[in-house]
Amino acid sequence: MAEDDTRTTIERLEARIDALTQTAESCRKIIVISKTVAIVGALWCAALFLTLLRFDAMQFIAGLTLAIGGLVALGSHMSTLEATLALVAECEAKRAELIGTMRLRVVTN
Repeated sequence: MAEDDTRTTIERLEARIDALTQTAESCRKIIVISKTVAIVGALWCAALFLTLLRFDAMQFIAGLTLAIGGLVALGSHMSTLEATLALVAECEAKRAELIGTMRLRVVTN
């Protein structure tokens, strides 16, 4: 009976690891988008300052908004990614510990 509980716990941990891995992948995608948005905003502001584009206050504010918003999203998702990866490592360690306590038999051909 205890081994069934262990198997159930391992299955739950594996499901949690899968969910956390998907969250981490989403964070990675948003991080790439955030970096792109921040760079576009900064380049837009630079183009306005260097008079490559006709200076307009609304365009400048839009560029600043993109740059700052991209940086905020980047920081937020970086910290979420770090926390998620720490949880994945913790769950994997628990799973490995539970597997180590099971009495497994060796199958030979």
